[in-house]
Amino acid sequence: MRILSVHPGASWATADVWQGVHDAMLRANVEVVEYALDGRLTNASSWLDWCYEHNSRPERVTPPSFADKIYLASSGIVERGLMFGADWVIAVACGWLHPYALNMARQAGLRLALIMTESPNQDADQLPWARLVDIVWTNERTSVPKFKEINPNTHYWRHGIDPAKHHPGPPDPNVAAHDVVFVGTAWQERIDLLSAVDWTGIDLGLYGSWELLPEDAPLRQYVRAEVVANDLTAALYRNAKIGVNLHRTSSHYEVGGGTHIVGAESLNPRCYELAATGCFFVTDYRAEVGEVFGDAVPTFRTANELESLLRYYLAHDAERQARAAALPALVATQTFDRRVAEMLAVLDAYRG
Repeated sequence: MRILSVHPGASWATADVWQGVHDAMLRANVEVVEYALDGRLTNASSWLDWCYEHNSRPERVTPPSFADKIYLASSGIVERGLMFGADWVIAVACGWLHPYALNMARQAGLRLALIMTESPNQDADQLPWARLVDIVWTNERTSVPKFKEINPNTHYWRHGIDPAKHHPGPPDPNVAAHDVVFVGTAWQERIDLLSAVDWTGIDLGLYGSWELLPEDAPLRQYVRAEVVANDLTAALYRNAKIGVNLHRTSSHYEVGGGTHIVGAESLNPRCYELAATGCFFVTDYRAEVGEVFGDAVPTFRTANELESLLRYYLAHDAERQARAAALPALVATQTFDRRVAEMLAVLDAYRG
């Protein structure tokens, strides 16, 4: 099978999902060509801006829009897919793709599949894309019925791990070791929750995008670094006593978070990664937590409950370490290789 693998355009989060899928396809002996949307976005933006700035009659030309830039970056999918003779074009996420590119690809006879990574928070934005492709996967199981109404060839995409990155191991002396660590984007609900915890006496390490956090916020003192690579994230987990996982509810990355989604059930990628590295962690409630981890992973619903769990397990080393030791086995089979094998079976069975 030949697959054109379309990068999501983002530099982290969805990029980690794409990398896991991409690498697993190569291990499955799939013939893969990468469509580097991230680099194309940078180049398209620079080129269109340069053309506008150097136009001899700027009064007759409008500045290039965001849509212009993502169209130029996306339009090569058609050419690349046809040149490669792709059996499938598979894109992870759709926020940085232009819909015209997918329309043209379909008109050219290319078969298209999307792995939607932003459900259920951005389903309002993602659902129209289901009409443009042959097959859809969504990362939230409660979103599957909504997508099926638009595209009957919709499936649930459960997140996974890459054992080469996500595995237990000794602490890394070159990486910070915290009592409690959180790695991720600071959506408004995460800022609100973590700000309501009394961190006195706890060495907290926050990593990721924290632009929404005010510069004078007390929580700012715990921000140790901006976005970190997935390899370093795994090392931070292995070094920490406790990891905190927080599922996103915001629809958009802005002060207030826009609409907040309730009722989601599926685990995010961090749950799998934390467990695979053998880091004891606590998480806000999702139905799948108990289904995957049983009672090995404590859950909370409020800042008070979170603080109580953290202080309890920091004071009870033996219990915490015993729970941590049990976690890798619970996700050992939840790999990108398994997800890709399931994906390839669906592609093979598709008849249009």
